[in-house]
Amino acid sequence: MKPTIALFLHHPRGSVQCGNGIIQALSEHYNFKIFTRHELELEFFDGVDCVAFPGGMGDSDAYKWLFQTNGGRIRDYMARGGRYLGICMGAYWAGSEYFDILQDVDAVQYITRPGTDTRRPHAKAIKVTWDGVPERMYFYDGCALVGDESQFETVARYDNRDPMAIIQNRIGIIGCHPESRQFWYDKNYLKPHWHYGSHHYLLLDFVNRLFQK
Repeated sequence: MKPTIALFLHHPRGSVQCGNGIIQALSEHYNFKIFTRHELELEFFDGVDCVAFPGGMGDSDAYKWLFQTNGGRIRDYMARGGRYLGICMGAYWAGSEYFDILQDVDAVQYITRPGTDTRRPHAKAIKVTWDGVPERMYFYDGCALVGDESQFETVARYDNRDPMAIIQNRIGIIGCHPESRQFWYDKNYLKPHWHYGSHHYLLLDFVNRLFQK
């Protein structure tokens, strides 16, 4: 029986495009339950093996509005040993200003970091190293994971060597977008960097590793 991931969608703050990319990358091996900001049934997280938050548009005010109803249940799920997968905005939400579930590490804007290779948040295919292999991965104002690197496994790094994708205990967070799909690369400067689905396999391997925790 395939494990079940509860996927948050509430477009545009929990982007449908990002969520569909996650489903496309993982659905052969994982089942999905979708939830939004609206109140959940008490038993919704029963049988859920991981909760996932995609990229999207958001800030601190949006977070408070989105999780005013279900934030407590999500925290309870995590406190009971649940897993958390966050990509881009979902990675930020794991940080100290939001769900605050990371230890000795925080999610901060990569574009503000020392030595960053970009100061602009717009869409681009940014240089990363994933498991030691150079890649150009879709980026849209994603986070770097800054803190005590002895407290987590670093899966990928940005060009300035900041961690970009990490696993800490049962929490996996990624600053870029390995779930990106071909139509995301429709601009001429992006077209040469379409990954032909290879980044979906990177995401699948990342989630498989998270599920080993």
